[in-house]
Amino acid sequence: MRYGRDYETDPNHFYFGDFERHNAEIATFHMDRILGYRRAVPTVGRVMNITEELRDKAERRLRKTFFVSPAKNHCFVSKCDYYCDTTHAICGAPDLKEGSVQVFLPDDTSVPRKHNKSPYRRTYSKKTQIALWQSDMRYCDWKVKTRKQYAHGRRLLDLVDLHIMDYLIINQDRHHYETFSVFGEIPSYAIHLDNGRSFGRTDIDDDDILMPLRQCCVIRPSTLFKLVSFYSGKTSLTQAFHESLSKDPAAPILAFKHYNALERRLHKIMQYILECMDKQPGGLDGMVMTEFHNNRVANPMPGEDIDATEDETETADNQAAPDPKVANPGVVNANVAGVPPAA
Repeated sequence: MRYGRDYETDPNHFYFGDFERHNAEIATFHMDRILGYRRAVPTVGRVMNITEELRDKAERRLRKTFFVSPAKNHCFVSKCDYYCDTTHAICGAPDLKEGSVQVFLPDDTSVPRKHNKSPYRRTYSKKTQIALWQSDMRYCDWKVKTRKQYAHGRRLLDLVDLHIMDYLIINQDRHHYETFSVFGEIPSYAIHLDNGRSFGRTDIDDDDILMPLRQCCVIRPSTLFKLVSFYSGKTSLTQAFHESLSKDPAAPILAFKHYNALERRLHKIMQYILECMDKQPGGLDGMVMTEFHNNRVANPMPGEDIDATEDETETADNQAAPDPKVANPGVVNANVAGVPPAA
């Protein structure tokens, strides 16, 4: 545990520079479950003995990173791309440390998985901070619904589900999502991995996270039912969430100030759903669906790799928002694709 439960992310830090928090992974697993998704890896909190449970059982490469701090506490830094140095060491007191444990997924050579770039990933740039999807509300119609990956089936609805959860937990770091590749022709669901940078702020509601819902205006009936039941039913979102979190061995997992933020964000989600109902042809019937199908895009051929063209749009989708005085290249692409401009 690097930070206490009351810690708030420094507003001057970029989303890609924030530390990951073990309690955020625990809380997101519970949020995923009460929303009815059940796509996050089971995660539980526990206190670990750094020497007996980690150092003494570690392989040689990892064991070499353990040391004793000047305060006589047992620490380690592990091996990774970022933050694995003595400045960011994990230290016990003297050798006990609270952390989280996740179910270990099989290696992707045993159970193949696809690493999918999100069409709503951010720029990850200090200078170019606004991506095209953040500035053009027609982005979904032109750049997402026209892609074969999202034009037919469940994937667009999976993306909306994921971003509804990310909005509730304020996870701005969703650049990829994974899917299993072991079901043949049966479409795979998105796996909700890597949630450690969530629950960092209670004072903001980043509405950009909800852009897949706000722009695409589609939602699963099961997701809508769950949100409505939490919004106006007998059991609120925070009541169900707190009851679930209280069963974790490391409870309390979150400071109570997060609960007020969750209810505030749920209210905004419902407002955006109502806005979509007003502008979507057919109202609620045109918005709620179990699968999305764009009749302007051909169905994939049997055995066709619909992810093969994904990299072709990577640069365009994450470029800076165009100058409004200059013609928007997205308009040209949209008209070529046969998609009419949004009203």
